[in-house]
Amino acid sequence: MRVLVTRPAHSGERTAQRLRELGHEPLLLPLTRPVHDMAAARQALETTAGPIAATSAEAVRSLEPLGEALSRHLSRHVFAVGETTADEARRLGFRSVTASSGSGRELADLIAADNIDGLVYLAGNPRAETFEARLKELGRHFSVAECYRMEPLAPNPETVTALLTNNPPDAVLFYSRQTAGNLFNIPQVEPLLLRLPKIRLICLSNTVAEAVPPLLRRALEISPLPDEKSLLSLL
Repeated sequence: MRVLVTRPAHSGERTAQRLRELGHEPLLLPLTRPVHDMAAARQALETTAGPIAATSAEAVRSLEPLGEALSRHLSRHVFAVGETTADEARRLGFRSVTASSGSGRELADLIAADNIDGLVYLAGNPRAETFEARLKELGRHFSVAECYRMEPLAPNPETVTALLTNNPPDAVLFYSRQTAGNLFNIPQVEPLLLRLPKIRLICLSNTVAEAVPPLLRRALEISPLPDEKSLLSLL
């Protein structure tokens, strides 16, 4: 199966490798790129002492440029959404990592169940506010540090047209609402996809799926859990 991956280049390459291992042919079309704010990441750690929360692997990667300055924080507990984010924290050397199997809301419930307070949330921009909203509902105290932002990329229109017409994909993977919106903001994308009656638009969550235009919602499939393993299981 030919699968179009719309993730940023770093994450997209890892997804492409997983797709090859599953016997699929990946097509890469990065639509955003992360821009890390090392100063914000450093300040977030140096001005707090409690647990750390992250809802994306990119937030954890924003800590990597800190180098040796990160070492004294590796004993802090990390709460992560999904195993991908948790694995990134472990890769950096964090020794105590707890992962939720679902969304930011479920991570907030897990944190509250452990009676955790005063954590620092490493966040990106833009982001869904599900995690923060649920923490507030539960009366948890926390601070937010925006450690990265996702900048949109503008692919060459001819490249996009060629991808969707010359031996087009069988499926498109969407990991974020922003990325899905970026793709459908390209004028020729919706009409070209409408010409593919068997196209599958596979989204990480219902929130991501909201960015799919109404005429294409017949092609929607939504991952049973908001993690890559569940997403790829639909292929």
